[in-house]
Amino acid sequence: MGAGHDTVATELARGARERGDEALVVDVLTLLPRGLGRALRCFYRGSVRHAPWVYAALYRLFLRPGAGRRPSGTPLARLAGSRLLALAERTGADVVVPVFHLGAQLTGHLRAAGLLRVPAVVLVIDFAVHRQWLHPGNDHTLCLTPDAAREARRATGRPAEACGPVVAPEFLPPGPDAATWRRLFDRHAPGRAPVVLSAGAWGVGSDLCRTVRLLAGHGFLPVVLCGNNGRLRREAAAVPGALALGWVGDMPGLLHAARALVDNAAGQTAVQALAAGMPVVGYRPIPGHGADGVRRMAALGLSDHAEDDTALLGALRRLTADGPARRTRIAAGRALFAGDALTRVVALADTARPAAP
Repeated sequence: MGAGHDTVATELARGARERGDEALVVDVLTLLPRGLGRALRCFYRGSVRHAPWVYAALYRLFLRPGAGRRPSGTPLARLAGSRLLALAERTGADVVVPVFHLGAQLTGHLRAAGLLRVPAVVLVIDFAVHRQWLHPGNDHTLCLTPDAAREARRATGRPAEACGPVVAPEFLPPGPDAATWRRLFDRHAPGRAPVVLSAGAWGVGSDLCRTVRLLAGHGFLPVVLCGNNGRLRREAAAVPGALALGWVGDMPGLLHAARALVDNAAGQTAVQALAAGMPVVGYRPIPGHGADGVRRMAALGLSDHAEDDTALLGALRRLTADGPARRTRIAAGRALFAGDALTRVVALADTARPAAP
């Protein structure tokens, strides 16, 4: 769902191949029968874009963390079981690594039933770990933070640890040459601090153009990432002083050139911003996991969560200016990247592999 899961999976596979290993990236939705996965993706995208209250209700019913009985995603995930088992057998896989919660439900079920013969190591890419990430059948869970790992251990009774986020090395210091982006910003709005507004791959958000107008009207340069939402790009481009972008290929350069990110999902763009040394401010988050993630990031001291326009403007003025607030926030974000998820995945797979006779 969206591009964040794909980005993480692709980066893990790239790193594995550079080590000389083999890696296969599989979208679990394509393993579901009769176009069901495509229908699920369309439903999710449509509800988040046009009826966010629907997704909020589903999140409370199925995914929300906390005590109490709620429906499981396992019955849906089981429909993909035979295809995943065939893939694991055909490829001779040593480990399966779900980076999407439906995949975690699938591998947990298959491991608990004794059908999947190789370990399943779940890589949770959210700051707020909702219940569908957690299945006691999985062998190990890797999380973004120690806080999340403790939750996973309590919920599953299985090993869990923090490994930090997975990003391409270009996002980390020193990063690519960002001079081209800086020249673009200076031509478009000289002297204004460029602030990136992320709407994800689908261009989803609550009243984004209102936020664009707010920032442009208070001395910032709003750089709007519209993803594949052409309508949003046209509307944002009509705001005087805004820079509206479609799909951006050079995200590392962009994030190293801008001064802050206004984020509504606590997803992969927020993680990439932290890696690039860009302060993050959560504002008007999408419902469900987005809102929980934004709150969790702020509680961990990794970002601000602005509750209203005044708080948003205050946070951006403080964090775009050189000074202790900006330096402290950048240091907290970069401290997340001390681990290496791929190294842990390989080590766990090696530990589980039977010794040669």
